[in-house]
Amino acid sequence: MLAERQAHIARSAKAYVARYGEAPSMRELAAAAGLSSVSTVAYHLRCMREQGYPVDTRGRVSTRCSHCGQ
Repeated sequence: MLAERQAHIARSAKAYVARYGEAPSMRELAAAAGLSSVSTVAYHLRCMREQGYPVDTRGRVSTRCSHCGQ
């Protein structure tokens, strides 16, 4: 189960992909999620990936579809 902030980051990443057609950079994801710290986003993404919830960012590609998660 994702923490509230982690779920918000995941939703922000999916919305970014839907809008721009590509995965966001770490800075773009931080801005889309309304966070000022890129390191906070990096920490939450690392935790999410360890739990099996990959979120794509530019520079690191997941094997899962960023639109549907499969």
